[in-house]
Amino acid sequence: MEEIQERLLKKSKKAKLESIGKFISFICIAFIVVVVASILYFVASKGIATFTTNKVSVWAFLTGTVWNPSSTGADGQPLVGALPMITGSFIVTLLSAIVATPFALGAAIFMTEISPKTGKRVLQPVIELLVGIPSVVYGFIGLTVIVPFVRNYFGGSGFGILAGTFVLFVMILPTVTSMTVDALNSVPRYYREASLALGATRWQTIYKVVLRAAIPGILTSVVFGMARAFGEALAIQMVIGNAALMPSGLVSPASTLTSILTMGMGNTVMGSLENNVLWSLALILLLMSLFFNIAIRLIGKKGAMK
Repeated sequence: MEEIQERLLKKSKKAKLESIGKFISFICIAFIVVVVASILYFVASKGIATFTTNKVSVWAFLTGTVWNPSSTGADGQPLVGALPMITGSFIVTLLSAIVATPFALGAAIFMTEISPKTGKRVLQPVIELLVGIPSVVYGFIGLTVIVPFVRNYFGGSGFGILAGTFVLFVMILPTVTSMTVDALNSVPRYYREASLALGATRWQTIYKVVLRAAIPGILTSVVFGMARAFGEALAIQMVIGNAALMPSGLVSPASTLTSILTMGMGNTVMGSLENNVLWSLALILLLMSLFFNIAIRLIGKKGAMK
């Protein structure tokens, strides 16, 4: 009887501890949800104020090409066209992803399929080092190395889309590479063994079997890298030129949503038009981050279904 009572007491204590743990976990999750919802509400309310309080047309804001919030046009509307920054952000993001993907894919294939031991011993520390470098260091290197290189070999002032692409390429390369490595490692080994048993060479196995099976994971890594590039602020601000003009070429000064935000947010008064339009740019960034997250989830679901 005493042993039974001791077991019952132990079970009751475990049940109490489990209930306490569940309660603490619920509180933490609820706190995170409240914080995220508060951020969404705050940014959305501030961003929408441009169109509700200041009566700026949404179409004019998204398609206008002149950015000068302190001035008004011939129609009396403020000159708050965000299209140059939106275009600059998308161009820099897409170009950096296009340049980074082949390098990341090649490094990942080398680390997983060709020489795993050498890859882990040589490339893995390099990738980890690149991840740990602060954005300001990337920006400073871009300012002192990449900008003069672009100016000497491509013309122009050196500041522009091309310099920003090079900087973001290096910044997102470790992210895309590490996630691509995980995607290739997740391919079952018997896929490779079955392909080799049928007479395929190693390169045919990599191209026809491994890469095709890992496509959802690779696409996820590319989209994740694009999200990283789209939200980068300090490094891109230092090399792109920060001219709120429609990009006329890869070597002409341009701007992104983040560069305009970081330059202008500290120089405006809360509640003014100049401040509200910056919050509208922040709202666009937030919506784009949600879009990238949704895209990653959809790609992951399609991969799981296959």
